[in-house]
Amino acid sequence: MTDLTKYRNIGIFAHVDAGKTTTTERILKLTGKIHKLGEVHDGDATTDFMEQEQERGITIQSAATTAFWDDHRLNIIDTPGHVDFTIEVYRSLKVLDGGVGVFCGSGGVEPQSETNWRYANDSKVARIIFVNKMDRLGADFYRVTDQVQKVLGAHPLIMTLPIGEEDGFVGVVDLLTRKAWIWDESGDPQGYTEEDVPADMVDKVEQYREMLIESALEHDDEAMMVYLDEGTEPEMDTIKACIKKGTINLDFFPTYCGSAFKNKGIQLVLNAVVDYLPNPTEVNPQPEVDLEGNETGEFAIVDPEGPLRALAFKIMDDRFGALTFTRIYSGSIKKGDSALNTFTGKTERIGRIVEMHADERIERDSAQAGDIVALIGMKNTRTGHTLCDPKNPATLEPMVFPDPVISIAIHPKDKAASEKMGVALGKMIQEDPSFRVETDEESGETIIKGMGELHLDIKVDILKRTHGVEVDVGAPQVAYRESITKLLEDSYTHKKQTGGAGQFAKIDYVVEPAETGTGFEFESKVTGGNVPREFWPAVEKGFKTSMEEGPLAGYPLLDVKVTLLDGAFHAVDSSAIAYELAARAAYRQSMPKAGPQLMEPIMKIDVFTPDEHVGDVIGDLNRRRGMIQGQDSASTGVRVKATAPLAEMFGYIGDLRTMTSGRGQFSMEFSHYAGCPNSVAEDVIKKANAA
Repeated sequence: MTDLTKYRNIGIFAHVDAGKTTTTERILKLTGKIHKLGEVHDGDATTDFMEQEQERGITIQSAATTAFWDDHRLNIIDTPGHVDFTIEVYRSLKVLDGGVGVFCGSGGVEPQSETNWRYANDSKVARIIFVNKMDRLGADFYRVTDQVQKVLGAHPLIMTLPIGEEDGFVGVVDLLTRKAWIWDESGDPQGYTEEDVPADMVDKVEQYREMLIESALEHDDEAMMVYLDEGTEPEMDTIKACIKKGTINLDFFPTYCGSAFKNKGIQLVLNAVVDYLPNPTEVNPQPEVDLEGNETGEFAIVDPEGPLRALAFKIMDDRFGALTFTRIYSGSIKKGDSALNTFTGKTERIGRIVEMHADERIERDSAQAGDIVALIGMKNTRTGHTLCDPKNPATLEPMVFPDPVISIAIHPKDKAASEKMGVALGKMIQEDPSFRVETDEESGETIIKGMGELHLDIKVDILKRTHGVEVDVGAPQVAYRESITKLLEDSYTHKKQTGGAGQFAKIDYVVEPAETGTGFEFESKVTGGNVPREFWPAVEKGFKTSMEEGPLAGYPLLDVKVTLLDGAFHAVDSSAIAYELAARAAYRQSMPKAGPQLMEPIMKIDVFTPDEHVGDVIGDLNRRRGMIQGQDSASTGVRVKATAPLAEMFGYIGDLRTMTSGRGQFSMEFSHYAGCPNSVAEDVIKKANAA
């Protein structure tokens, strides 16, 4: 197939347990891609093929698959919902043209749905909404659509209404055609009949249909005028074209409802994907950037005849070697072609091209603009690298990944495991850019860093099972930082006289706290050439490299501004290295005097608890130095929003389950760094200096 208008690259994303993987499974069944349905809770869903996913019933890595519906090719990516694996959602959205946001009919807009929605907004991805689990206790379609408006600030364009609720949910009314789709209880997605709208819903259907038509026609002035003046409705094709236009502009999001588990309502979602989500030629083309990451004004236009532009968005290691998942934006590739990796500056030969169906692969000879394929045989390509035509190079906007907030030390159990561990960790870093590994030079320990306890738990599990490396795990460590609280003016002179030329550099400078989140700033106000301009970068480098170790406990220093005021130099003895050494010594001299303070990561926490346990949950969060930000009542309980230091949140899930008789849930993500109370800081500093 080469007709790009028949392509849809879509992702399915949502909060944990809203039913993404089940929805994907139903789509594959309906499109004839699989014949036997797998269930997440039985551990045999198609896209959850890792052992860890099957056991825990969660999705850990995004899986790609391709299906056909109504003569259209759908490239589908099922993404994880758990906050520790948000990076998988982020990098999938980066390469998709459209998405299906799945919300739980009773849970509504949950914290991770907010994060994913924000990512999708950043990537400007058109979406349709599917309110799932309409058969569950407490499911309320209208409450969820209200939350979409209030919490996400989005406009849900309601396309279907549910018939019945909770146990009595039998089907949906399609507002455009005024037809009721009613499924029987066989569980067969095809076991439905099209009927007239139930008598008790006629008024409601007309009310919502009118809102739908008016919202859609805002995108066609002529049709709107006719509709308002003469009261005649435009043809169905015109209405659909307007809905598509508004969806691609992100003005509204067509909203459907159903129950994926019971196979109700999936056909309408698939029809919407084909009718309203953009094909690769209808989205804004990817901007090209220079090596510093600034936009050049050029774009990778989606055209199979154009020069090659492709983005590697995921590396996956399996028994056949490394797979490089790649979205091709422009041009085409064939087996045996060479492509230039603009990040490394090296040319890579494309060994094989495969189309993925979860962990199965279908060989292809070529791929073109609009395709999402996996390449085998790439040696040095990593996540976020651009592959392009060697004769016509260009770089696509790269991906930015968050820094890890938690670390643990691991020790191999024996010498044999020690050698295997290095290789295994190397492969795992390539697969997951939010996973980092460091070796502590003093103790020789291997430190692994990640986005949360579950994230690192899974990594240790993968080491054990996939790579056969048994390790002992230390207690989780928090990624503390340091900062300063006072402005300090100081001076330092570096003199060294040996045989021959000596070293001389004098600097007068100010160190002061910078605004939160700025990192390190440097400015020079030297006039009159007392410190020649060519030595300024050496002073900046000296301070900047020293920032990696703070004065209190050796943690990296954050948010500091250094201003070079004046100094002196010697015509013979001054050199860049002398100024760099002066800056390093000045750092050691001044930072302990500038009111250094320990900073700890503060997490944004969202706890769901039944009504009767709210008091216990809030009391417990207060004990953990938490600040309660607010409470929202839902039909089945209360959501408590708070912030709390990461150091106090280890093992929280166990305590929460005990407090709420196993019914509580929570999610947390990094929010910001804040100053540590003295009593906590003293302990941390003591431990760090003892180590």
